[in-house]
Amino acid sequence: MQTTQLKITGMSCQSCVAHTKKALESVEGVRSVAVNLEPGGAVVEHEGAETGKLLSAVAEEGYEARVET
Repeated sequence: MQTTQLKITGMSCQSCVAHTKKALESVEGVRSVAVNLEPGGAVVEHEGAETGKLLSAVAEEGYEARVET
């Protein structure tokens, strides 16, 4: 199991959090997702999900994301 932390900008409410969580959960290989409005991020536990697909899923919801190092 791998863990990827994302910094997400543009979310302003709990509805944003819910949409982002659902989008990330739809990526193949994702096992669990925790999205936080403040400070604006997500922790994704997955088995081989491509980072690009995680970032694209967030972008499709209208938010910007990058991998936190």
